[in-house]
Amino acid sequence: MVIGGAGFIGSHLVDRLLAEGHEVDVVDDLSTGSITNLADARAATGRFKFQNIATESAEFSELVSLRRPEVLVNLAVFHPGACHLNGSLGSVRAVVAVLEAARLASVGKVVTGLPAGLLYGEVAARDLPIKEGHISDARTSQEVLARAASDLHSVYRDRHGVEFTVLAMANVYGSRQRADDGVVAAFADALAAGRAPIVHGNGKQTRDFIHVDDTVDALVRALERGGGLVINVGTGRAVSIADLWDTMGGAASPAPRTSAARPNDLLRLSLSPTRARIQLGWSPFTALRDGLTRLR
Repeated sequence: MVIGGAGFIGSHLVDRLLAEGHEVDVVDDLSTGSITNLADARAATGRFKFQNIATESAEFSELVSLRRPEVLVNLAVFHPGACHLNGSLGSVRAVVAVLEAARLASVGKVVTGLPAGLLYGEVAARDLPIKEGHISDARTSQEVLARAASDLHSVYRDRHGVEFTVLAMANVYGSRQRADDGVVAAFADALAAGRAPIVHGNGKQTRDFIHVDDTVDALVRALERGGGLVINVGTGRAVSIADLWDTMGGAASPAPRTSAARPNDLLRLSLSPTRARIQLGWSPFTALRDGLTRLR
């Protein structure tokens, strides 16, 4: 059962699972996802079901108890457009709802995707690429809540036997991503419209860009591996926002428009993929330039 399966990452995961012969239920309230992302999945008659409900509703827990999936995959929390305080509080409630439903229905495992930027916060350059377990002082309530959401999985494993893997995801990009949900998608939208993109700050801030196909591969591997662990999904490579635009736009593209840096925006982020290689047998396989080419 894929929660948030109509979203950007979730719909790609659904397509992969169906292609591998799995039976897949999707739960999505469509607040950020789109049913059009599931056009191919809906053709898989008999192996695909869609439920337009919220995870915090009584109907969700009843559905999990009725369907009794082998694994719950939660990709509907700490969405980029809802990482303000109220959205983060809602995400923690949703994490609890999923873990509680798994407990009541004796689901075998919960796999949850969380944004690495919130889990790790700002780190010193010497600590890059970031390894799991890195502790930095939380700067915002959203970072505190994301870490609490991660820790809740350990509580449910220790006290209730709910197995889990939390994937700390870098900056995922690829097809179906909305322009307001990631800088790659925003730049691609600007290029398609022939306009200059907006860069917040000086453009020197760095990010770890991971293609959605690589991310989905890590999710699939986590269905059966990496129990009880937080595992990074990233490349270990830091790319500046300015360099990203140079790669995407080329010499003929318009110069970006700059605006003030956003409050609490990270200066740097890259993730060590070492634990993923050991525990999941996973490594990133899509070079950034190749992944950007697929957007065209």
